[in-house]
Amino acid sequence: MTATPAPAIEVAGLEKSFKDLRVLQGVDFDVARGSIFALLGSNGAGKTTVVRILSTLLRADAGTATVNSADVAAQAAQVRESISLTGQFAAVDEVLTGRENLVLVAKLRHLKDPGTIADSLLARFGLTDAGGRRAGTYSGGMQRRLDISMSLIGNPPVIFLDEPTTGLDPEARLEVWQAVRELARGGTTVLLTTQYLDEAEHLADRIAILHQGRIIANGTLAELKKLLPPAKVEYVEKQPTLEEVFLAIIGSDAAAPGAPATTGKERP
Repeated sequence: MTATPAPAIEVAGLEKSFKDLRVLQGVDFDVARGSIFALLGSNGAGKTTVVRILSTLLRADAGTATVNSADVAAQAAQVRESISLTGQFAAVDEVLTGRENLVLVAKLRHLKDPGTIADSLLARFGLTDAGGRRAGTYSGGMQRRLDISMSLIGNPPVIFLDEPTTGLDPEARLEVWQAVRELARGGTTVLLTTQYLDEAEHLADRIAILHQGRIIANGTLAELKKLLPPAKVEYVEKQPTLEEVFLAIIGSDAAAPGAPATTGKERP
C-alpha cells in the first residue's frame, strides 16, 4: 500500500496579535502537495498575516506551521529555500526587459545557464514575443505573469500568491488565472489568498474561509455548497454560488467569537 505523502503545508493552532488586536485566533489547515489552496476572506481577515508567518517574515504568538516538512520557526532557512512569495503588486524592474528580469534573478540565485532558464520561463508563460521589451511597457497581466515566472526560478516546490490579481482588469485577471493553473500542472503547490469569490471558485482544489481570525469552513467547492440547504427544484435546479456560500457562512453563528471552526464535511 502506497503511503500518502505528507502535506506541503501544515498549520495548527496559529495565533497572532498586534497589541490588543487578535488577528489570528487558532488557525488550522493543511495543503496537499501539487494542489491549489485558496485562503478566502474579506480585507482584514488575516490572510496576509498567515502568509507572512508561513514565509518566515513574521513569528506567530502560538501554534505550529510546517512548509515542505520544515518548521517555519525552528527551520526558517530551510523553509526559505523551498518557497517563493509573490505579493499583491508585481515586483519587476520596469527598466529591464522581461528576459533581463529573469536572467538577473537566475544570476542572483547562482544558477547555471540563466539565459536558458529565462527563455524557458518566457515560453511557459506566453511571454516569448515580449521578452525583448522593457517590462514597463507590459500590461498589468503581463507584468503579473512575469512576476510569477520570476518566482519559479530555482523550482521552489511551494509558492505563496498573496492577492495576485489586486488592481487588475478582467482580462489581466484571466491571464493570471491561466498562469496559476500552469503552476499546478507543473507540480507546484500554490497557496493563494484572495478576496475575490470567483477567483477561489475557478482556481482552487480546496477553499478555506478565514473570518475574524478563524477558519470557519474548509473543503472543496462541492463540500462548501453542501453547507447550504438543498437547492429548490422548480424547472431547473439552481446550485448555490460560492458568493452565497461565503455570505451564509460568515453570517452564521459559526462566525461568532469562540465558535469552533468547521470543515467541509460539517455544518457551521
